Amino acid sequence: MICTDLSIIIFNFKEVHPMTLQVPANLQSAPFIQRYPANPVLDASKVPYPTALVFNAGVTKFNGRYVMIFRNDYGSLAEQTIEPHHTTDLGIAYSDDGLTWTAGPKPVFKMHDEEIIRAYDPRLTVIEGRCYMCFAVDTKHGIRGGIAVTDDLEHFEVLSLSTPDLRNMVLFPEKIGGNYVRLERPFTVYSRGGQDRFDAWISESPDLKYWGNSSLLLAVEHVPFANDKVGPAAPPVRTDKGWLTTFHAVDIDPSRGKHGWEPTWKKRYTAGIMLLDLDDPRKIIGMARQPLLAPETDYEIDGGFRNHVIFPGGMILEDNGEVKIYYGSADTIECLATAHVDDLISYCLKG
Repeated sequence: MICTDLSIIIFNFKEVHPMTLQVPANLQSAPFIQRYPANPVLDASKVPYPTALVFNAGVTKFNGRYVMIFRNDYGSLAEQTIEPHHTTDLGIAYSDDGLTWTAGPKPVFKMHDEEIIRAYDPRLTVIEGRCYMCFAVDTKHGIRGGIAVTDDLEHFEVLSLSTPDLRNMVLFPEKIGGNYVRLERPFTVYSRGGQDRFDAWISESPDLKYWGNSSLLLAVEHVPFANDKVGPAAPPVRTDKGWLTTFHAVDIDPSRGKHGWEPTWKKRYTAGIMLLDLDDPRKIIGMARQPLLAPETDYEIDGGFRNHVIFPGGMILEDNGEVKIYYGSADTIECLATAHVDDLISYCLKG
């Protein structure tokens, strides 16, 4: 793989320091994006065991069915506010059409011991017939990114855990240049001003265990609708024009007040989209300068655990060109939006 200079990758972008970037107050979703009228596709009421929040799911097609592995925060909302870190596992749901989902009878994955607090935020990718799951792990010594593999969606083999602090990892669905490739978001606090200035990076591996050749892919200062952090969202999807790739973008406004369970929640999460080169995904060949999805509906901006949050975790390209984008809403429920692949590609290429 070729490590290209960032100034070449980020085409014609005027760099603006995040602290000085004024993000518009009223961001809007792309005009062609369609939210599923029956949203949410999954919430706590549809899970047959204790749960309070169902969100940030990984979604894929595996063995002929749609599969969703979702983050399940299972304490009450009051308990989550007091001590959220000890009440999280991963549940599973299935669908025949990607619209109507049935949750399994019990959680399928959990990590907890003297060092590990919880595993959460799964992302699913099928590679050569096996289902791989990236996930985040809170530990007493930092946040780590994990990769596991399963063949039956019941038994998971953990292949690797990163060093702290790393999360939001997603895998490409095939090897590129002979190696596995992943996107990730490290927590570069000291070198980025002592606070949130998190960017999307790219790494590769010969075996999904040992990762290296890491380089910066997309920085927060290159996204006009972010001033706090950017990072991977749903795993990339192959198209004829390139790897269609969503990312999360966060802006912060000190004037914002209470927007959820926290006393003050000053951030807003939107979804962006870009197109990466098929042979060298370190090259960004197109990126929309406006959000793909911005919080707008009642279930995205009001009544949630953390309002004004959209976080895509799964993207499926159907044979008819429809793209299903599954996203967590307000850190509370799992929702669906759709668009045609041609519209998404054009949105990236027009910049």
